[in-house]
Amino acid sequence: MAFDLKFRKDITQLQSDAAHSTDLKRTLGPVNLVNLGIGAIIGAGLFSLTGIAAAEHAGPAVTISFVIAAIGCAFAGLCYAEFAAMIPMAGSAYTYAYATMGELFAWIIGWDLVLEYAVGASTVAVSWSAYVAKFLAYFNVHLPTAISMSYWQTPPGSAEHGLVNIPAMIIVFAVSLLLIRGIQESARANAIVVFLKVAVVIIFIGLGFAYINADNYTPYIPENTGSFGHFGWSGILKAAGMVFFAFIGFDAVSTAAQEAKNPQRDMPIGILGSLVICTILYVLFSYVMTGVANYTEFAGVAAPVAVAVEKMGISWLGPAINLAIIAGYSSVILVMLLGQSRVFFSMSKDGLLPKLFSDSHPKYKTPWKSNILFACVVSLFAGFAPIAIVGEMTSVGTLFAFIVVCLAVLVLRYKEPDRPRPFKTPWVPLIPVLGILACGTLLVSLCVSDWMHAARLFVWLGIGQLVYYFYSIKHSKVRKAQA
Repeated sequence: MAFDLKFRKDITQLQSDAAHSTDLKRTLGPVNLVNLGIGAIIGAGLFSLTGIAAAEHAGPAVTISFVIAAIGCAFAGLCYAEFAAMIPMAGSAYTYAYATMGELFAWIIGWDLVLEYAVGASTVAVSWSAYVAKFLAYFNVHLPTAISMSYWQTPPGSAEHGLVNIPAMIIVFAVSLLLIRGIQESARANAIVVFLKVAVVIIFIGLGFAYINADNYTPYIPENTGSFGHFGWSGILKAAGMVFFAFIGFDAVSTAAQEAKNPQRDMPIGILGSLVICTILYVLFSYVMTGVANYTEFAGVAAPVAVAVEKMGISWLGPAINLAIIAGYSSVILVMLLGQSRVFFSMSKDGLLPKLFSDSHPKYKTPWKSNILFACVVSLFAGFAPIAIVGEMTSVGTLFAFIVVCLAVLVLRYKEPDRPRPFKTPWVPLIPVLGILACGTLLVSLCVSDWMHAARLFVWLGIGQLVYYFYSIKHSKVRKAQA
C-alpha cells in the first residue's frame, strides 16, 4: 500500500550518502549559513509588516509581538537544527519526513515546499519590481506601467492596467543564473546584499534614536477597543501571528545542508544564529519606528518606513532605505529559489521525480537544469499572475512544514532514542509539542480567515498526489530496494 510507513529512508544510509556525495560542493561555513538565513528573513516583514501590525493591532507594543513570534519560531528552529545536524542532506523537511514518517508524508511535504518557494519567490519579485520603480523615480526615471506591472495590477489612483512585469521576470532569471554559477558565488553575492541591507537598518536604528518622541509610546499597550485582536493583549497576540511570517525564511537554511563544510556544527549555528540576529534587529527597528512616528500614522500606508523617515527629515535616508529594501528582496528571492531547487534535487535523487531535476552541472556542481526550469516557471508567474491572491500561500506552506518537522523529532525520539545526535533539541517532548501548537494555531487562523488559502493548498496537494501515484511510486528507489 502506498501509505505503508515501512517505506522510509534509513538514517545511517542517509548519513553515509551525505558524507560521500559529490553532487554538490561543500563550501559553506557558519557565516555563509547565517547570511543565508538573514538574507531570507529580513525583507517584507521588517519593512512592511511592522507598520501594519502596529497600526491595526498592537501599537508601540508591536515590539512585544516580535518577541512572542520569535519565541514561537524558535521552537521549530530547534527542531530543524537537530535534523539538519543529524541528516546533512539537501531537502530540508522533505528529507526529515522521509526518514521518520515514510515516503508519502515526505512527498506531501516536498511538494508543499516547492509551492511555498515558488509562490514566495514570485511574490517577492513583484514587490522588488515595485521598489525598483520607486527608486528610479527619485532620479526622475519612470517605468511605463505596461512593462512594470501585470494585468492584475494598477498604479495607485489610476484605472490603467499593466501588461507584463518585466523587472520581476528579470530579477528571477538573474538570480537563477547566479545560482547556476555556483553556491559559493551565490553565497558571496548574498553576503554583500546582507551587509548592505543590515547596514542601512542599523543606520536607521542608530539615527532614529535621536528623533524618538517619548509621547508616541504612551500608552505603550493601547486599550482594547472591544473586539479581539484590536489592541490590548489580544492585539499583541494578533500582531504576533502576523509578524510570525517575517521569521519563516530560516527554514531555507536547512536546504543547504548538503553544501555545508561541517554541517554537524554549522547548521545549528546558521539556523539559530540568523533567528537571534534578526529578532534583535526586528525589535530595535520596530521600537525606533513607533517612537519616531505615532503608530496611528501607519494606518493604510503601503510603505510605513517612509513615514518615519519623513518625520526624521533626513532627505538621503529615503533612497537609502529604498535601496536596502531592493537588496533585501533580492536576497530573499535568491534563498527561496535555492531552497526550491534543492528540494526537487532531493526528490529526484530518490526517484520520485525525473532525473533532470538532480542533474549536476559538470563544472559548477549545481542542479542547473532544475534552476533553468524554475527560472522559466517562476518568472512567468511573477510577470503575469495575480500575485496578491496567492501570496499568503507561502506562509501556509511554511507553517505546514514547521509542524511536520516538530512532529518528526517526536517520532524519531520514540523510534530511535539512542541514535547519536550532534545537536539535540532540548526539553523534548515539550519544545516540539509547543512548536506544533504554535504553528498549528497560526495555520488554522490563517485558513479560517480566508478559506481559499486551504482550498488552494488542497488543490496543489491533489495535483501532487496524481504525480505521486502515476509516476513516483513506480520509480521510487526506496521501494525498489525493499521490493
